Amino acid sequence: MVARLSVGDRLPSSRELIKEYRVGPATVARAIATLAAQGVVVTRPGSGTFVARSGRPDAGAVEADTDWQTVALTDRTVDTHLIAEPTGPAPAGTITLDGGYVHRSLQPTRALSAALARAARRPDAWDRAPVGGLTALRTVFARIVGGSVAPDDVLVTAGGQSALSIAFRAIAGPGSPVLVESPTYPRALAAARAAGLRPVPVPLDADGLRPDLLADAFAMTGARLLYCQPTFQNPTGAVLPPERRRQILDVARASGAFVIEDDFARHLGHGGVVPRPLVADDQDGTVVHVTSLTKPAAPSLRIGALVARGPVMERMRAVRLVDDFFVTRPLQEAALEVLSSPSWERHVRALGTALRERCAVLAAAVDRELPGATLTGPAGGLPSGGLHLWVRLPPGVDDGVLTAAARQRGVAVSAGSRYFATEPPAAHLRLGFAAAVDHAELAEGARRLGAALAEVGAVG
Repeated sequence: MVARLSVGDRLPSSRELIKEYRVGPATVARAIATLAAQGVVVTRPGSGTFVARSGRPDAGAVEADTDWQTVALTDRTVDTHLIAEPTGPAPAGTITLDGGYVHRSLQPTRALSAALARAARRPDAWDRAPVGGLTALRTVFARIVGGSVAPDDVLVTAGGQSALSIAFRAIAGPGSPVLVESPTYPRALAAARAAGLRPVPVPLDADGLRPDLLADAFAMTGARLLYCQPTFQNPTGAVLPPERRRQILDVARASGAFVIEDDFARHLGHGGVVPRPLVADDQDGTVVHVTSLTKPAAPSLRIGALVARGPVMERMRAVRLVDDFFVTRPLQEAALEVLSSPSWERHVRALGTALRERCAVLAAAVDRELPGATLTGPAGGLPSGGLHLWVRLPPGVDDGVLTAAARQRGVAVSAGSRYFATEPPAAHLRLGFAAAVDHAELAEGARRLGAALAEVGAVG
């Protein structure tokens, strides 16, 4: 029968085949399964069985019909519009001011390569790793966090993004509100929405999250979860002062809520004192701490950690067990080697110096090349840590239009609207100073951005 049909033609129904060939349902089912395994036919649930291209190679091409999946997948979506580049990868020669990782010249590449080589040669290198992570690595993370954090309070993850995804899904159920800084990290918004949560923005000022508005937000929404970045906040660079840190924890405790503390920039200070993480002074399990080695080391060192106490840690261990069982052992061993070496502290100090210099170069270039734009980062001027500057654009400038115009001129920047859970109060850009090649490229990137701003302003 198939030989009489063309590619894409629908086979008769099972009932029609049973009647025509006078066989039982099981015989028809086995025949169709055999043809499908051979690639002669393809079965589309809800539509029928069709002659496949591989079954009739001389019959010409036919476009696959996957419309049935729209019905099967229902209305659940994973929203990536805030984190995906709609126009694809930047062309060659584009200056990167939208990057979230340090340039290759700032990475401890030699130390990473040597550590991974040594880790791979160990007799147990390819054995199964513990679900929670290697004990020695959890011990190092506990020491970095400080306070009374113990190795058993640490869960090793495949980077910070994985840690956020685990925490959001473990703590709050679909449909629940989660309070977030406004602006905040777009990938955190994406992870929260993928978990079915509803981000509710709480405004910042120059000192970070406002505790008075946080209390109002908890009361109005009934939220039981806050996501925040107390140290070198992305994108603003703000650092919560000690009094606010205490107030935010007090407000969360009074509301019976968890605080997810994203401490991505622990190793990205520019040479000054980096404040203790919230979790180091948390005695009752309010804080779920997220940290990662990816930002200060290299994009592919996907090693991070969750720190928590009480039943919430057991819930997160269960989620990670279901997700991916454990983080690959050689990568954990390599991370342990790097963190345990004296060269790691030297790298962090050198990186801090380089980031401070790059920050100053880009800030001066923005002041020179972008008339009417304003640096609106932390209180006291330039950020004292992190990878970015937060720039408010002149009135009337659309950040999306400017981002596209800048790309046409060979410089990639991040539109500020991506960092808000709802409507932004003004147009901003986030400008990164870590991913560019050197100081000259930072200055040239600002010059190109200034030309794009002049073009957009002239059109407007």
